[in-house]
Amino acid sequence: MSALSFSEFLAQLSDPGFRLVVLLTLGVILVNGWTDAPNAIATAVSSGALSYRAAVALAAGCNLLGAAVTAAFRPAVAQSIYGLADFGPQPRAALCALCAALLSIVLWSAAAWVFGIPTSESHALVAALTGAAAALGGGLSSVNWGVWAGVLWGLFLSVGLGFLLGQGLGGVKARRRGRAFYRRAQTAAAAAMAFLHGAQDGQKFLGVFLLGTALAQGRQESGALAVPLWLLVLCALTMALGTCLGGRRIIDRVGRDMVSLDPRQGCRADVAGGACLLLCTLLGLPVSTTHAKTAAMLGVGSAGGRAGWATARSIALTWALTFPGCALLGFFSAKVLLFFL
Repeated sequence: MSALSFSEFLAQLSDPGFRLVVLLTLGVILVNGWTDAPNAIATAVSSGALSYRAAVALAAGCNLLGAAVTAAFRPAVAQSIYGLADFGPQPRAALCALCAALLSIVLWSAAAWVFGIPTSESHALVAALTGAAAALGGGLSSVNWGVWAGVLWGLFLSVGLGFLLGQGLGGVKARRRGRAFYRRAQTAAAAAMAFLHGAQDGQKFLGVFLLGTALAQGRQESGALAVPLWLLVLCALTMALGTCLGGRRIIDRVGRDMVSLDPRQGCRADVAGGACLLLCTLLGLPVSTTHAKTAAMLGVGSAGGRAGWATARSIALTWALTFPGCALLGFFSAKVLLFFL
């Protein structure tokens, strides 16, 4: 697939359906930076290693860098999202369904933010795209189940491995160092987590952007994606802006209510969560930063007997509801929009 030039993009904006897809995609990226990226810095803030403002600035910069670097050199995650489902040959109906999916993600994420629950925009995206594509008439036969298998593998790998690594690192009896050492180490670990969040989620929404462009042209070509530099920068900057808006509710929920960690434990949680994200990104598996980081924090907290399991259960319930909830939202939203098409 040839890279989309900026002039071609501007020409396509004459289509009102495509304009709406662009606005909704940028809106979802902004919401992702606002509600999902704070998970990367939750331990650094709650442990006192970084002030809230410093952590947000660090996350914004590293999110941007992570999205830019991985999309430029290995856009495997973007490729997975692009090929998740077949939206059919009719541009207007396909764009309508894609708009419904994006709107569903915004509604779901906004509700989670109100309650301070760290939901996964990644899984909301996969589920909403699936539901919206099924509403076009092809049903579940339009879904690429190979990509779905990768999503489920990524879910089990990120949660299971994140918890086990966190628990293993949390139980290690290491030589005690000064608080200043752990503050520096956790700052570096939080930066790595934010970089890997950008690597994962920045790529996913690049895939959505390119999917919208292809659907507007009436073609959803297979083959390797070519990510233009201007689009990469636009998506990365939008995510960074969302992070700058902050997600204090979610940081408090994860970093204080669920488990309270000191800088040494927080550093271990970031290392465990970052290792999971790095592995899954290299394998091209679309996974959730929220799941990997939260599982790692619970693992470290459980090793020290400091995990808040009641809060963890409410978060896990939200995770379990994300797939069916967003799939149904995407399906019925698409049906409603298609009815008025």
